[in-house]
Amino acid sequence: MIRCFKDECRSLGWKTSEHEDWVHIDNQYHIFLWTRAIHPSTFKKIARAPRCAVREGVSYRVVDAAYTAWLFSESPLEELMKAVMDDQNLAKNAAIYDLSRLHSSEPICVKLNFTGSRVFREFENFLQKKWGIKFKSAQDIVTAEV
Repeated sequence: MIRCFKDECRSLGWKTSEHEDWVHIDNQYHIFLWTRAIHPSTFKKIARAPRCAVREGVSYRVVDAAYTAWLFSESPLEELMKAVMDDQNLAKNAAIYDLSRLHSSEPICVKLNFTGSRVFREFENFLQKKWGIKFKSAQDIVTAEV
């Protein structure tokens, strides 16, 4: 999925990595992190200081990431969703995509994305066009359960 999306990004003239899951546009790195589960405190530590490795020849350098998309293969904890919704600094830099339902009869992705990332908006468009994925807002789901 991400490999296909990175091909799409290259067609738009955006720089991507062959081996790492990042997209570089407008002097900013937009990274994609795959996970099954993560503890909310660990999530916050990583999300507050996101970094990624950029390969340069045979070596790497570590750079700050402007935006991070968290791609969950299992539904993330509600506590994690609330933490992002309640923290404006996290919300403007971190997006959450619950991809656990993609292989159901009606592929649905629960998303939480308040970022200004063009890359993440394009990612959502890509998922809708290429994979027929429908989105549900995490805010609606978390609010409905309260």
